[in-house]
Amino acid sequence: MQFDEMGLMTGKILFLLPGTACDYQTNFGAVLGRLSAKYHLVCVNYDGFDGSGLIFPDMITVTEKIERYIKENYDGKIDGAIGSSLGSSFVGQLIQRQNVHLDHGIFGSPDLDQSGKFSAWLQSKLVVPLLTSFTKGEKKKAKTREKLKRFFEMSDEMADTFMACFEKFSPESIRNEYYTDLLTYLQDDIHVEHTKAHFIYAAKMGKKYLNRYQKYFRDPEIRAFDMQHEQWLFGGDEYAVPVLKAIDEFMETPV
Repeated sequence: MQFDEMGLMTGKILFLLPGTACDYQTNFGAVLGRLSAKYHLVCVNYDGFDGSGLIFPDMITVTEKIERYIKENYDGKIDGAIGSSLGSSFVGQLIQRQNVHLDHGIFGSPDLDQSGKFSAWLQSKLVVPLLTSFTKGEKKKAKTREKLKRFFEMSDEMADTFMACFEKFSPESIRNEYYTDLLTYLQDDIHVEHTKAHFIYAAKMGKKYLNRYQKYFRDPEIRAFDMQHEQWLFGGDEYAVPVLKAIDEFMETPV
């Protein structure tokens, strides 16, 4: 596990937790500078995505390592954590398990999918090969680049950056991450005193995700944005600036 600390070291402590098959350098790269100017960032790369050669074990084992780091370095309490996509599952577990305390849990347009073992196995068999092979060969790379650019309004450079990220990690780590995320459940109506759940809702994902946010957390703060899944992280300032403003407001919300 990698925990890199940077930014305004006298600022509020904010953990950054990347999504599926990503490291924080790629996932948050477009906004790291602006977040660093305001917050004391702790940027996390999980086992299997940290360059150590280890294989990602499962979501709960990694959650326990994040909890241990917070206990050992921050006396078990931090100001906030942002989870990008799958990273939001870690935010949810940190809140639900109550082994450490977060004032603000910020969920970056997650799907929060949950399923049984057979369904998780089947989905992994279908999805993981796509994540690990769609950049193999120049023709596939060109098609993938165009899809990313069109769907997320990515630049050529940003599309190439994300494709390079997917290429460099072990298929076994990606499979374990994807599979165990589906098996890592959140309870309904989670409520922890003095913790506020905030959701960045990408409205183009559809209302079923909005319903999930309201199902799993009691009285969450939800901000809707007219964008695709996590588009604020790679779609330019049109999307990033309003979301960053919302994050600042989240972090100032009384708990």
